[in-house]
Amino acid sequence: MAAFVNQSTDSRRMRAGTAADRALFEAPSGKMSVAALISITETLKASDFSDRIPEILRSWLKHNEADPLAFAVRYNLAVALGGTDDEVLLREAAGHLQSALAQRPDFAPAAINLGTLLERLNDRLGAVVAWQALAGRLSSVTGDAIRHRCTAINQIGRVLETARIAAPAEAALRASLEIDPRQHLVAQHFISLRQGQCKWPVVPHDGPLPPPDMLANISPLSLAALIDDPLLQLANASDYAARDGQPDGARTVGAWPPPVRRGKRRLRIGYVSSDFREHAVGYLTAELFELHDRGKVESFAYYCGPARDDSHKSRFRLSAEHWRDISPLSDRQAAICIVNDGIDILVDVNGYTKDGRPKLFAYRPAPCIVNWLGFPGTTGSPHHHYILADRFIIPEGDEIFYSEKVLRLPCYQPNDRRRRVAEASQTRAQAGLPDDGFVFIAFNGTQKITPDVFNVWMCILRAAPGSVLWLLCPDEDTFGTLRRLAGEAGVDPARLVRAVGMANSDHLARFGLADLFLDTSPYGAHTTASDALWVGVPVLTRVGNCFAARVCGSLVHAAGLPELVCEDWQSYQNTAVRLAENPQEAKALSAKLAAHRDTCKLFDTPLLVRSLEKLYLQIWNEHIAGRTPFPDTRGLETYRRIGCDLNRPALPSRGELMDWYSTRLRYENAHQPLPADKLLWRTAIGG
Repeated sequence: MAAFVNQSTDSRRMRAGTAADRALFEAPSGKMSVAALISITETLKASDFSDRIPEILRSWLKHNEADPLAFAVRYNLAVALGGTDDEVLLREAAGHLQSALAQRPDFAPAAINLGTLLERLNDRLGAVVAWQALAGRLSSVTGDAIRHRCTAINQIGRVLETARIAAPAEAALRASLEIDPRQHLVAQHFISLRQGQCKWPVVPHDGPLPPPDMLANISPLSLAALIDDPLLQLANASDYAARDGQPDGARTVGAWPPPVRRGKRRLRIGYVSSDFREHAVGYLTAELFELHDRGKVESFAYYCGPARDDSHKSRFRLSAEHWRDISPLSDRQAAICIVNDGIDILVDVNGYTKDGRPKLFAYRPAPCIVNWLGFPGTTGSPHHHYILADRFIIPEGDEIFYSEKVLRLPCYQPNDRRRRVAEASQTRAQAGLPDDGFVFIAFNGTQKITPDVFNVWMCILRAAPGSVLWLLCPDEDTFGTLRRLAGEAGVDPARLVRAVGMANSDHLARFGLADLFLDTSPYGAHTTASDALWVGVPVLTRVGNCFAARVCGSLVHAAGLPELVCEDWQSYQNTAVRLAENPQEAKALSAKLAAHRDTCKLFDTPLLVRSLEKLYLQIWNEHIAGRTPFPDTRGLETYRRIGCDLNRPALPSRGELMDWYSTRLRYENAHQPLPADKLLWRTAIGG
């Protein structure tokens, strides 16, 4: 059989080689038709002679430029050349596409590919122009025309969003949704862009979709910053996992090694993240691999982020026992790599964040999978068995809101005790701050600012004359929006001071210019809160119901300032005003932070790593005993539908939230009312 296969392969190669030779002979003479030429190139693609395709097509074009179908040949030549990273060949490919469009202006695939090539050549403006020309040219109402128009507009929106040109990107995505409202990924980005620009309401009543339909498309990360509803977040995450987290093809990628008890060998722990670099999560976890007990744990870092290098990435590469760059690999290839490494416990340090790999985990490349740190909430996934938190973030009784089994650390968030703070900082004057006066700092991303948060901030400023609010706002237009809203709220817009991005060590140093950090809700500060507390700036937070709404409260507690954790907006506002009126009290809180920084739970990273290793051993022992928990995500679509329809404030109380769901469920089950104590029928979730 093997010999037969080899003969067949040799025969195919001979036929392909003959076809290539014939094409090189006939193409210049003009004797070969376009149909025959394309047929031969398809044959060569499936053989070892695909590298000869450009030569054949160039030869044909040299003698047949005036052929009515030359545009198709140019398109195929551009496709063949576009598979390389060689800039010279990419520019040649772009030139062929431009020629194809000159001959056939309505040839949509050429315009789409031209924009993509120009983007790869770092000509983003040229790419947008190519796609805009296509979007403006298509007028026929056909399925292909509509799809091509949407593709062109979506590409425009994506490039503008990446370049942080938010308003035109939002406009492009709105136009795309008006053409085809079924594009849930486009709707996700549309909502995210509005959040970052502080355009309220984020889900507009006059938008391209009715609000409940738009909300049904929201990403888990955007939802965490919009609505403090743990039931809806669980149901939304489960829908996201089912829709966007499923692998292509069969899930089986290999066999796990047989379970062994500790003592036979070290536990093999794999961490998957795109953020083992200069990134918020990278700043938190930089010391993690350095502190692992190599007598107990064999650590693997699976990096899936951008290709560029930085000092933080180099530190991770040196501190992890095994470094694997899986960025170039498909999800299936990466899963096979993890299986081949014999990983016992695989930790997802991305979740549903940028560059995360949810499909990779759907392949189940390790017998135990853990959700930790990257995404502040449940994955709602049938593939993640555990979630790591602490007793503040997920209090007893809240396990029902998580698809994973809840395990708890002393404090959920790690920190790097070696983080560098620049010795010299800006002066207040250099930062645009007043030399005198109380400085409130709010350095969370603008996507976390909600109307409720902003209204409370304006109340604080009105009650604290002479104070200013220092905002981290890279986008000048968004800052202008916030200043306009401040003026409408009766606050001098000049009292909002803009900060822009800078190197991390300088960024940490400038925190010291402020007196009090004001947190956001329902998505509070995480890394940013640790940054403030590390340099001695007290953090005031308002806790909510969900994971993201409780992390900052956990950090402030762990830093030793529980008096700054508020249960409602009124106490938050009163505390902020009191500290502004009594700046010595704020200074005393700063001194308390400085005195306990090296002993408090928040910055005891060795304690956290030892606790992690104990949890890993518990997870493995449960696996050996056949007690690995498997999430039950049935019935969540009902909660998602009800949650998207509910008209409620962003931060309802727990009681209000349960009453709303109970009322709606009773209405839907009119003939068999559901008792209030049986509201959550999915009692298996959470272990």
